[in-house]
Amino acid sequence: MYRKFEDLINPFAHVPGDTPPGTLWAYYRTQLAPFRRWLPWMALAGFLVAIMESALIFYSGRLIDLMNTAGPLAFWQAHKLEVSLAALFILFLRPLLITFNHFFLEQTLASNMQEQTRWRAHKHLLGQSLGFFQNDFAGRLSNRVMQMGPAVEDSVYMAFEGIWFSTTYVLGAILILSQIDIRLGIPLTIWLIVYVVYVRRIAVRVASASEKWSDARSLVTGRVVDAYANIETVKLFSAGDREETYALSAMRRLRLRFQRFLRLMTELAFGLNAINGMLIVGVIAPAIWLWTRDIVSVGEVAAASALTIRLNGMSGWIMWVTIRLFEHAGVIREGLRSIARPQDVVDAADAVPLVVRNAEIRIENLTHHYGKEHGGLDGINLTIPAGQRVGLIGRSGAGKSSLVNLLLRFRDAETGRILIDGQSVSDVTQNSLRSQIGMVTQDSSLLHRSVRANILYGKPGASEEEMIAAAKRAEAHAFIQDLRDPEGREGYNAQVGERGVKLSGGQRQRIAITRVILKNAPILILDEATSALDSEVEATIQATLYGVMEGKTVIAIAHRLSTIAQMDRIVVLDAGRVVEDGTHGDLLARNGLYASLWARQSGGFLG
Repeated sequence: MYRKFEDLINPFAHVPGDTPPGTLWAYYRTQLAPFRRWLPWMALAGFLVAIMESALIFYSGRLIDLMNTAGPLAFWQAHKLEVSLAALFILFLRPLLITFNHFFLEQTLASNMQEQTRWRAHKHLLGQSLGFFQNDFAGRLSNRVMQMGPAVEDSVYMAFEGIWFSTTYVLGAILILSQIDIRLGIPLTIWLIVYVVYVRRIAVRVASASEKWSDARSLVTGRVVDAYANIETVKLFSAGDREETYALSAMRRLRLRFQRFLRLMTELAFGLNAINGMLIVGVIAPAIWLWTRDIVSVGEVAAASALTIRLNGMSGWIMWVTIRLFEHAGVIREGLRSIARPQDVVDAADAVPLVVRNAEIRIENLTHHYGKEHGGLDGINLTIPAGQRVGLIGRSGAGKSSLVNLLLRFRDAETGRILIDGQSVSDVTQNSLRSQIGMVTQDSSLLHRSVRANILYGKPGASEEEMIAAAKRAEAHAFIQDLRDPEGREGYNAQVGERGVKLSGGQRQRIAITRVILKNAPILILDEATSALDSEVEATIQATLYGVMEGKTVIAIAHRLSTIAQMDRIVVLDAGRVVEDGTHGDLLARNGLYASLWARQSGGFLG
């Protein structure tokens, strides 16, 4: 039975890749859309439970009147059938109805809504550009994703279990008291109006305070995670005290905003008790007065008193539910600052998969200044024939990384275009584009998973033999066999730690090279691919990389000019432009920028 209600919704179902709405109610609507078929049933179940609960109190008053009228001896004989039916209802039908309500609220709604919200938020963020993640804390983004799930799920759950149930119960109580005597329904109605106005006034302030509190909490998480993720740098520069101060300033802000939130809670408690005092006196006193005038019975006074006492207890709960709803609204609005942002780089509506036949790369009038007036690339024109190995050099800031990022479409060019076999990278799907490009970077971080999982990232369906063969070509198989993590996992099953911190720089680089070898893409980009290796291993890996380059179109970036001197061609960038283009020998003969850089090499590095 549980599974039947849980499987009414698939929280991980595919949805169109539109940007989530940036407003609160629109966002709620998108999250509730898969549940729309079942929402009326949830509302009906909650309505029946609330009416049933208020009716039970009314019936308890009737029971007192029946007992008082019939007396102990004649009561059972006169009312045996009615009381027996009421007992059977309470014993069997009431639990079934309440359970049916909870099946919808907990199995259908709560068990799916939280993960649906997180999944959709995470999926949208994964589609953001590289620049999006470079401009924010990973900790803050993850905190917002994780907070959104409980906030949305708890809001919707409490809207049904709290607000809907309570509203139905209060309206039922007003009807019951009005039926007893209209003079009992009036004070309850007045109390309800005052209560709603007061709760709304406080709740709006709570929503604002909650948003600021959530923002401060995300900032603390971001700063703490930033320190942990870069703990080696923190310790290397003896910066523990500075990190303490950096986190402390955010924690003080968090404490201040939490205290402001709690002040509202204290103010709320005072106002609530004052209003509830009006409720108790306003209903019970008239009920007693009406009884003294023989207008209502003792049972009706008991029912009115029970309803009032129950509402007094419920009002605090209703207030708490309402405040929680507005608190969650603040959390959601804070999270939407990241989650509702449109993706910077998206596939065109008519994008098609890239088809690589020869792997020729042609760059036409490519300009990208990152939204500024200068920097980046300025009118690049370059053709790299299929199978050619090109070395790309230049001083820092010359535009090498910008060119590679645009080729991979981590960003969209401001003007101009890049074509692969005549297909613009802007017109093909991003996944198909990057699946045809293998890249080894200077600082190849690894996923916090096993060595095997990291290598198979290059080709998920590869066999064990293919994986080991690639590792051997990258001079990685021997050291991988000797790996052992704290949990006792060995070899390819050993975990590498966050960003691969359990391995040396050279080991990480060789696993990264193994991954690219296994991927076997027709276009290969090497960005200081051997910079983390010692000279002996580098010489071996260079020979391996030259073998990997066979038949591929290659772009190799290196400050160590000796590593690219054997390329088919060398392109020199300066200030975002191509200033020289030719073989190593040709460029030395020209005695231009490349020759001067070569002459200033010291120990094989760019001066």
